[in-house]
Amino acid sequence: MNSTKIVKVDPLNPDENHLQEAAAILAKGGLVVIPTETVYGIAAHMADEQAVKRLYAIKKRPQDKPFSLHIDKKEKIEEFTQDVPALAYKLMAKFWPGPLTLILKAKDKGTIGIRMPDDAVALKVIALSGVPVVCPSANISGGNAPINFPEAIKDLDGLVDFAIDAGHTRLGLESSVVDLTGAQLRILREGAIKKAEIEAALKKKVILFLCTGNSCRSVMAKALLEKKLKEQSRQDIEVLSAGIMAVEGLGATEEVRELMKQEGMDVSAHHSQRVNKEMLARADLILVMERLHEQRILEMAPEAKNKLFLLKEFAKIKDNNLDIADPIGRAPEFYADSLRIIKEAVERVSKLI
Repeated sequence: MNSTKIVKVDPLNPDENHLQEAAAILAKGGLVVIPTETVYGIAAHMADEQAVKRLYAIKKRPQDKPFSLHIDKKEKIEEFTQDVPALAYKLMAKFWPGPLTLILKAKDKGTIGIRMPDDAVALKVIALSGVPVVCPSANISGGNAPINFPEAIKDLDGLVDFAIDAGHTRLGLESSVVDLTGAQLRILREGAIKKAEIEAALKKKVILFLCTGNSCRSVMAKALLEKKLKEQSRQDIEVLSAGIMAVEGLGATEEVRELMKQEGMDVSAHHSQRVNKEMLARADLILVMERLHEQRILEMAPEAKNKLFLLKEFAKIKDNNLDIADPIGRAPEFYADSLRIIKEAVERVSKLI
């Protein structure tokens, strides 16, 4: 029997040399015991046939029970799946990284389970390996999932190539498993995330405001709607804003900060973000400032058509121009006019959602 190399790491500040060694072993087809926030797992290269075959043998797991993929970035879901429903993006936004495994339609055929763990060691090893990683619990099938290193290694010492001891797992419960491949969502396993939490996340509506740079119009709209919802004691709606050409991390313009201050709102903590497919997928309603924004969004996500509207359609002002023009570089009066139109539209939106 070969010996297993065991290293001990600080879970919050792990020695990267150990993580690089683990990742290199993974990439070459070896098996590595790693911690996650739920339980310890055995990581293997998903695309390495021999590694997966060996993993099945060690766990004594039936061949008809596939292993779930573990990823280090949400965006990687696109590489392995197809026809991802909006509900999946809502759950990812709420619970990833975290103890939730989603069953989705696989890119080629069949289904695939995917999770993004909330553990610094696991995420770093996965990222450094550069390969798709499956990571079932580090126990023989039918046994209890290990929540500390001694439990994880007791049946695997000499059977795996490398093992990382990071102490007790943070949650000590397996991930919850949600199947989104059918007409109805099914909770296959209620683990660290309870059924009520999953259902609450799915019931929450997401409203997304979009402009060009996410520094003025969409910032005003978001702040105004959040104020209205607070006045109505609404907690079932999440409000987002983004820009189709935004530079990430910029604040609201000085003019917007001043205008919103006059309205009793502080937007000084705002940081701009560029819209992405995940935001569009999880949004229940997308409100844009110009037809150009509408066109760009439809190019990015044609399926968003039925939930995409020009914000000015909801304003009292009736004219042929449904664009709310960009006030950047304009006089303060132009900003004030933009705010007035946005305020009228948001007022009506708040009564309809």
